[in-house]
Parts: sequence; C-alpha cells; structure tokens
Amino acid sequence: MQNPACNPVLVESYRGPVVESFHRGVVCVVDEHNNIIYQQGNVEQVCYPRSALKFFQQLPLLLSGAADHFGFSEEELAVMCGSHNGEAEHLRVVRGIFQKIGLDESALGCGAQAPTLKQDAQALIKAGLEPSAIYNNCSGKHAGFLAWCVYHKQPTDSYLQAEHPLHVEIKKWVSLFYEIPESELQIGLDGCSAPIFAMPVRNQAIAYRNLVHPDKFELEVAAACRRITQAVSNYPMMIAGSKRYCSDLMRVAGKSVIGKTGADGVYCIGLPERKLGICIKIDDGKMGPQYHVAQKLLQDCGVLSPEACEELAHYITTPQYNFAGNRTGLLCVPESLSFRF
Repeated sequence: MQNPACNPVLVESYRGPVVESFHRGVVCVVDEHNNIIYQQGNVEQVCYPRSALKFFQQLPLLLSGAADHFGFSEEELAVMCGSHNGEAEHLRVVRGIFQKIGLDESALGCGAQAPTLKQDAQALIKAGLEPSAIYNNCSGKHAGFLAWCVYHKQPTDSYLQAEHPLHVEIKKWVSLFYEIPESELQIGLDGCSAPIFAMPVRNQAIAYRNLVHPDKFELEVAAACRRITQAVSNYPMMIAGSKRYCSDLMRVAGKSVIGKTGADGVYCIGLPERKLGICIKIDDGKMGPQYHVAQKLLQDCGVLSPEACEELAHYITTPQYNFAGNRTGLLCVPESLSFRF
C-alpha cells in the first residue's frame, strides 16, 4: 500500500497570506546509467503515465514502416503524440491522417469530447454542432493506432482491446523503454479507452531518458526515437495547443527539452543534451501543479535561457482570481524547495 502522505509538498495554494491547500508528490531525475541524481518522495511509487505514454505508443507505427507507407508528415506524427485542444489546426491535421489511411472519423473509439478552449466550445454550440470524437484530445493518437491497423490489415473495430495485436506490440516496446518486464506491467483503461500500463515513477523517468538518448538501441529504433522528438520539437502546437504548457515549453526551449503531460498530475521530461530523464507525479491528481514543478526544475537546473524563463515565469507562480476578477492568492512551488542537481 502506497503512502502519499510521506511525499513532500511540491506546490502550495495561497489565499491571502495563508496556505489554504497543497499538493504532495514525487520527482525523479535519472542519468544515462539509470542512476537517480535527484529525487523528492517515493520514486518507486506506481502510477499510470497516462498521456505521457503517447510517444511510445506510436513506435510500432514508425518501426513497422506504416508511417512511411502513408507518407505521414512531421506535423501528423506530432499530433499522434499529442493531447490536443481540439483547435482548428488540430482537426485539420487529424483529418488529413484519415484521408491518407482511407477511413473516416466514425472509426474513432476515443469518445466525444468538447474542445478544450472555451471559445472553441462556444463556437461549436453556436454552430448547432455536438462535440464528437475528432475533438477528443487523443484523436491524433487513435488516428495513429488506426493507421497501424490498416497497414497491417488488422481489425479496426476492435483496435482498443488489450489483446489486439497493436497493443501486444505496444506493450513490448513499453517494456523495453521503461525497462520493466511485461509481466510486471499493470494494465488499466485510459480516459480515451486505450489500454494503459502502470509502473514506478523511476521507470517513467528512465523511459524519457531512453527516448532522448536512445544509443543503447538498434539503429532503426534510435532513428524512430529521433523522428518522434524532432516532430514534436518542430510542431509544438500539435502536442497540446494554445495556452498549454507542453506547447509553450517546447516552443521556447527548442530541441533542448522534450516534455509531455499525462492526466492525474503526471509530467515527463527528456533532456537530450544532458542525457537525463525526469518524471513528476502530483499525488492528488490535480492538473496544473505538475507544470509549476516542471518549470521550477528546468529553471533551477539551468536548462532554459533567461528569456525562456521570463516568458514561462507564470507557470512557476500563478496568481489566482475569483469570478469578480479580484486577486485571491497564488499557486507556487515552496521557496524552500530547490531542484538543483
């Protein structure tokens, strides 16, 4: 039985001068030899990477030759790895994938979801339209799944079943990159109905180190990793969207940082130049505090330029306002917490 109460407070929420609530969690940083060079909390704590798994879920598409067969662009590969807002640009790219594979949006099994941004959701209502699966933040990932199925002539109506050949293949690569035996991977159902695997926070950091420093793998596998990281670096808008940390971070950081959020308070980072992998998990699952931790960590360890730090500073300390527009407090990383390593 895990005891999150033993984990340190990583983010505090102030109302006036008082800490009204706080968020405990885990931080793990590993080097190229799997050594833990920094940690806060229990790095053996098991959780699901959620959408931070997406980079690895697209490896079969690249390694099978399916991506080249359909001529997918970097922009299309990026949205397959993304958790997008359902903005117009995201819909355009996902629909382009469906055109190439000869399926339509009705094949999506991820479920309907309203666009993330309020103005986009309101525009849909004004147009008299209902949210559909194409707006789901995981529709790009699912389009990649379906592309694999079409290429391999596998069933598309059962593509989300754990025993489907696609997910058998994905599990193999997850085991390899997260460096954990397949038999130890605990399986669950993600928010988009795809199979998802749980593992310790430490292994999630290892996986992102392997992604950005894939030298231990065969040349073909290493090349697939580089295609993924290059695609999301070149098209950061596809990984999330407007007003989203993943996109903002990679837009200003360039190729020096690969970052991906996961639901329930997960954030994973790969630092290619330093050959480091990082995993952050907020215990209560609140979405948002993990970005405060990620930004403070990247700033403390000197990865980002002063200009990038300034542009992203609101992710470290975020003012809080009520409905009348009055400032009530702020959300921030405790001043006593340092992420220097």
